Amino acid sequence: MRAVTTAETAATTHPWAIHAEGLKVRAGRHLAVDGLDLRLGAGVHGLLGPNGAGKTTLMRALATVVKPAGGSLTLLGRSADGRADLRPVRRVLGYLPQHFGFYPRFTVREFVAYMAWLKEMPKAGIASATQRAIDRVGLGAKADAKLKTLSGGMLRRAGIAQAIVNDPQMLLLDEPTVGLDPEQRLDFRELLRDLGTDACVLVSTHLVEDVAAACTEVVLVNEGRLVWQGTPATLVAQGDAGHAGDSAAERGYSAILRRHRAEAAR
Repeated sequence: MRAVTTAETAATTHPWAIHAEGLKVRAGRHLAVDGLDLRLGAGVHGLLGPNGAGKTTLMRALATVVKPAGGSLTLLGRSADGRADLRPVRRVLGYLPQHFGFYPRFTVREFVAYMAWLKEMPKAGIASATQRAIDRVGLGAKADAKLKTLSGGMLRRAGIAQAIVNDPQMLLLDEPTVGLDPEQRLDFRELLRDLGTDACVLVSTHLVEDVAAACTEVVLVNEGRLVWQGTPATLVAQGDAGHAGDSAAERGYSAILRRHRAEAAR
């Protein structure tokens, strides 16, 4: 594996960090993403949808883990149709899967540094980038603790650290707040706002309140297709007291889904 230069990993401006048209992606034999159109630029975008909506499969396609089965997908100005060289995209991509693997005997520092090496970061900058990522997720005191000794919430924060170690231009986080306590979730929201200043951040979650509080835009999918896209304020305005939910954001989410299902049933 060769070392890459700083110039190769420098930020580049693209009209859309994520641009999908008619995107189709399979999860096994099932077409989990079916003709989805999506355009996302810089900022923090919340990805919402019921179980089985295709969120995780979409995230895996955007992370270049699975190849599209149809349509077109462009990431950071480069085609991701399965035939192109994806290494330039992967160097500036951060990804936290819903279930991520790790070496239990690694320390937090070793794990994050190893992921930085896999992303082909310049060797000279790995140590400082690793420490910064660990500090940003609040694990400085646990930097030299083995992963197998960490709680579930700490492991999740270690996963976030490896995703941001390369200061990614595109960051994909699938259920990142699982296991985090309320205080840690508030800190995470602040981190998201900071990361979204220059990067395209997409957060898949079931916690509508996290999306309403931290995101600049909301994307709602169902049955593999885009149902609705707009600001958190517009999401809130979609619902009223007659819709299900404990908060205004949840009621707006429920209202949009209800209308979509009613229209699809006609």
